[in-house]
Amino acid sequence: MSQNRTLPGDAAGRLHAVRERIRAAAEAAGRDPEGIVLVAVSKTHPAERILELARAGQRIFGENRVQEAAAKIPEAAAGWDGPRLEWRLIGHLQRNKVKAALDVFDRVDSIDSFRLLEAVDAEAARRGRRLPALLEFNCSGEASKGGFLPADLAAVAAAAPDRPSVEVRGLMTVGPLDADPEAARPAFRRLRSLREDLEQRWGRELPELSMGMSADLEIGIAEGATVVRVGTALFGSRG
Repeated sequence: MSQNRTLPGDAAGRLHAVRERIRAAAEAAGRDPEGIVLVAVSKTHPAERILELARAGQRIFGENRVQEAAAKIPEAAAGWDGPRLEWRLIGHLQRNKVKAALDVFDRVDSIDSFRLLEAVDAEAARRGRRLPALLEFNCSGEASKGGFLPADLAAVAAAAPDRPSVEVRGLMTVGPLDADPEAARPAFRRLRSLREDLEQRWGRELPELSMGMSADLEIGIAEGATVVRVGTALFGSRG
């Protein structure tokens, strides 16, 4: 049976180290570190590990699977008496799990198809919510990844801006799986270009770009990320 492979040091130390990486990368890019949001990716890790990071000062967490999060988020809430934690869905969402997702998540950062956008909008409307969301693009061209394709941009521009119950705040992508973090740079640049194109088409700002993870967050920040999603550097791995 697989077990958590935790990193050495305490949660506060790991969080500090990641924040220092963010600060250094932002300053190297001439950016304000305060403008970059850290999402702690807690998938496969138990509520007790999440609470360790929360006590160290982390407030925003990302989960990939609705079923896992539906059990874990209430457990974490029951053990937490500090400022409210924010939960973001960052993995693929099946349309038949939209209702369950909106029961526990504050936002969906991985809307990857027109049909999912319609389903999320309908469920949010039923609840009287206006849900913050990101649109996921596959900028690496890998068949194993989901998301809109860059070639879908015109169709996305036509379909997404007028959803009454989904507030599209920006775009998200996952860099290619590669030992060299620099391999992610073209995909991240492509996402930034797509965001700029959509802003021109819609006549409004899209303030969020979610790109960069434990291995390549510096590249993401250099290319304009406002959100980085970090799991392994904060929690360790599973194996």
